Amino acid sequence: MRTWWGRGGVLRSGILLLLIPPFLLALQLLVVGPRLPRAGRAGVEEQEVAFSVISIEPERHSRHRGSPSRRPGLEDEEEEVEDGERREGARAYEDENEILSRQMGPIALEVQPWATDKPSFTAELDRIITYITRPQLNCSRVLSPGQAQASQPPADSPHWLLCAEDWLLPAADTPCVAYSFSMDRGDADFLKTVSGLGCEVHSFDPSNSNASGGHLGNSLASNHGNGGVVRQHKMWLEWRVPRKRKKTRGNLGSVSLTLADIMEALGHHTVHFLYVDLLSAEWRVFQNWIESGTLQSVHSLVATVHLQWAGFEVGGTNEEVLRYWFSVLQGLQASGLKLVHSSAGEGHSILKQTVANGHSSYRLSWTNTRR
Repeated sequence: MRTWWGRGGVLRSGILLLLIPPFLLALQLLVVGPRLPRAGRAGVEEQEVAFSVISIEPERHSRHRGSPSRRPGLEDEEEEVEDGERREGARAYEDENEILSRQMGPIALEVQPWATDKPSFTAELDRIITYITRPQLNCSRVLSPGQAQASQPPADSPHWLLCAEDWLLPAADTPCVAYSFSMDRGDADFLKTVSGLGCEVHSFDPSNSNASGGHLGNSLASNHGNGGVVRQHKMWLEWRVPRKRKKTRGNLGSVSLTLADIMEALGHHTVHFLYVDLLSAEWRVFQNWIESGTLQSVHSLVATVHLQWAGFEVGGTNEEVLRYWFSVLQGLQASGLKLVHSSAGEGHSILKQTVANGHSSYRLSWTNTRR
């Protein structure tokens, strides 16, 4: 009997253990059940339930040191929407594809075929030198450095020329606009020429701490109606299209903008005369102008191209660099620019190689025949 009762006690304990979970479940349903949403019935509005969601994901705006998905130097930022509000959750990083897509515009630069059947430094170099030393348009009347009166081309070869044919110059009743980007003060004659024409002149130099008219150096205020006066800006050209386009009128916190953004800030639809010496950044800037269509608004361009090294953000073998340069030059031509003058600089180093038939830099003068 003692043994039987022992086994019976164990049996009764097991039965109780089996009954406890259903009992607890039934109790939970009695307590929580009335709070659950009821199925909607015809003609009766369904009860609205508020939910509180707890996320186990990290906050989007939290900073994580050493995170492989973050690019150095990029700050967390909120994206602006049209109504002026901000929405959270903006991505705090950009991958290489995003940066490439922002650098490219609506028209992709067309990479030209190799000069010969296979990559050749000599063949690519000869094609480049031939292209930049042979003018494509002859001008019977030109503006020479420092001269505001059109004349026949001078006997000696100046550093640059502006084609002054009547059909190329701004109309008498059209405001003339000129921009200059130079850090070596090599644009003095250009500024003198366009000032003498009565143009609205803007000079851009990030190293210049002075500004005319008592305005801040990074202010983009125009000088309409004040022709001939050079307005100075502590600003430089950018070739990367900004991720977010901001209104740029007035004072700016940035000293680097694309040409299109600068023109928009100044209220200009056309730049009649543009001078640039970008210290090897010209190739990427040219590419931006080609792809964005900005060159359609430029009438005359004087630019120095540097051949000593590949240039900013330009990589590859020497042959690939030369082909890229030639592709950019072809893009300028496809945009309507015709070469009217070429002047060789000093030195004979091209991509760190000494060459006899080329120079380290060239100052090229173009005019736009598509306007």
